[in-house]
Amino acid sequence: MDKLVLKGCGTALVTPFRDGEVDYQAYRALVRRQVEAGMDFLLPLGTTGETPCLTDEEKVEIFKITKEEAQGLPIVVGCGTNSLMGTIRNMKVLEPYSPDAFLVVVPYYNKPTQEGMYEYFKAVAAATELPVIMYNVPGRTGVNMMPDTALRLANDVRNIMGIKEASGNYFQALALIKHAPAGFQVICGDDDLTYSMLRAGACGVFSVASNVAPKRLVEMTHAVLDGQMDKAERINNALKELYRVCFIESNPIPVKTALFQMGLCRNEFRLPLCPASKSSAEKVAACLEELGVNLQ
Repeated sequence: MDKLVLKGCGTALVTPFRDGEVDYQAYRALVRRQVEAGMDFLLPLGTTGETPCLTDEEKVEIFKITKEEAQGLPIVVGCGTNSLMGTIRNMKVLEPYSPDAFLVVVPYYNKPTQEGMYEYFKAVAAATELPVIMYNVPGRTGVNMMPDTALRLANDVRNIMGIKEASGNYFQALALIKHAPAGFQVICGDDDLTYSMLRAGACGVFSVASNVAPKRLVEMTHAVLDGQMDKAERINNALKELYRVCFIESNPIPVKTALFQMGLCRNEFRLPLCPASKSSAEKVAACLEELGVNLQ
């Protein structure tokens, strides 16, 4: 297995819809926009992509378009479910199209113990030769993978290459960064912690906000990694309101609202998600205007 190194900014891509179907034309344009902005890697079929509401055929087509437009950028594809069989099934559906790595979320709803998480990720990794990135997001799953569990897997399982840490707990992220074995990559999963986690030694970010402002997120991320802290801090401060409004309702509702207001996709979701409230949409629009984004 070749060593995959993720460094910098990667976008967790939205999935646009039109009249109930995936809008593949709009999706292609969104991916192209990310690549042209200098994005370092891409994440289709994650939480932001409303993946639980997609069919296998839609997942494959979305991945194929991503690969066609990526111009060689690494593609990490989301495949996690709350069932080992379901996750492995997703992996087998997507594996023939050669993703660079799988992103696998801690099983949601089941509320596994730490030992259950360990055994689950060990079994997931054994089912593929590709690199696996664990995804810890307690706000979605109802349980928190503790650093000891993640580090145990990092040391014990050869193709578990990293973790997307989205607990929102900076000190937990620090523990992962401090004790990670050589080559194990800690990747930020919270836009508002990106600057701090990168300064502490995280290698990059899976960003939601970069759907809206890809060039600025790339610029900020690279500035931190290049040691240009004054520049990075200035950009980060300017983006704080964007980070906030991206999560005033359940992701990806606000970010798709922003893309709709920018004329880049329809304001359409699959139930149980629905369009943002009027109040939230107004806050998104105000943020975009403050950032100097042209609204349509």
